Amino acid sequence: MIRLSIAAFALATVAAPALAETVTIAPGEGAQERLQEALILARPGDEIVLAAGRFAMTDGLSLDVDNVTLRGAGMEASVLDFTGQQGSGEGLLVTSDGVTLRDFAIENPKGDGIKSKGADDIVYHAIRVTWTGGPKASNGAYGIYPVESTNILVDGSEVSGASDAGIYVGQSRKITVRNSVATDNVAGIEIENSRDAIVERNFVSRNTGGILVFDLPDLPVMGGGNVLVRNNLVASNTTANFAPEGNIVASVPRGTGIMVMANENVWVGQNLLYDNPTAPVMVIAYPMPFEDPDYNPYPREVTIDWNMVDEGGTDPQLEGAAQLVAAFGGTLPPVMWDGLEAGDGRETLRVHPEMAGWSLNLAAQGGGMANARPGPLAAGVPGQPISIEGWGAGPELEARIK
Repeated sequence: MIRLSIAAFALATVAAPALAETVTIAPGEGAQERLQEALILARPGDEIVLAAGRFAMTDGLSLDVDNVTLRGAGMEASVLDFTGQQGSGEGLLVTSDGVTLRDFAIENPKGDGIKSKGADDIVYHAIRVTWTGGPKASNGAYGIYPVESTNILVDGSEVSGASDAGIYVGQSRKITVRNSVATDNVAGIEIENSRDAIVERNFVSRNTGGILVFDLPDLPVMGGGNVLVRNNLVASNTTANFAPEGNIVASVPRGTGIMVMANENVWVGQNLLYDNPTAPVMVIAYPMPFEDPDYNPYPREVTIDWNMVDEGGTDPQLEGAAQLVAAFGGTLPPVMWDGLEAGDGRETLRVHPEMAGWSLNLAAQGGGMANARPGPLAAGVPGQPISIEGWGAGPELEARIK
């Protein structure tokens, strides 16, 4: 009997999962090594806690263990300072599923702030990424950067100073970006080559462009669409473009509010749009040459519903701006469309009757402003409300931030 009991105990010991642990890392000497070691040795379910204070980082960090939480004492209290970073990579790279990142800050990484690649079911909550020197082309490209992932929640976070996009989600599905602040970046928030995304209740200001919804050629995942942009405050995006030459966002005009390019089934409504002096809302085709036969460069089924908006393009950064403004009586109407359509039978653009607009009336993709024939906008009106069932991050991610 005793022998059987011992055997049963041994079996239970082997079969039972290890208890999750909480490991606290304090700032100070050796913090780089201690934190990276904790991230490497973490087991699923573990929580790595950053104590309050400033952590001097000399190299990027990485996490490749599923279901780990990295938590700080608050985005102003626990700061991973990469000012002395030796390499050029991101501050933190996550390549595992089910990760929760919350309540800490990253400052001055040489590359991106936090990149998560192939990391499904990830939560970014109360994360701050800041380049403290303000807008510079030498800053990292992206602040919060999930890519090639499914089920992403970005909530209550802040990014400033990114030389591409503050909050960028690329080649991903089921995305929610909400309650966040993006300032002093080239693009505040960008949803690129992604589907089933909700962007809501964000404050986006002092960027070159506020919120971008793009689909680009020559990427592993194309066909962006099903994007809802609602209830955001998009104001005073008047920072001169400081993106490095060659980046697609380097072509975004200063003063762009919300820009939809080559995407399908996008709904923009109930936003507050002020002081975006090129265009509060811009809907365009991809303007560059491309060779990929599977790429569709045109916007399709884009709805610009009612938004609270100011007078529109008061100081547009467009070729021939002075003549354009004069032609429209001193201000360009709030909604700008390049006039290009896919020609596949689907309606390109619907605009709420109270949202005035204008069109470049381009004749062909890639034609450029030299071939524009500006005139009043002719577009249909919004029909039935769209269904967003299945869009956005799943409710199970919500539980991790309560």
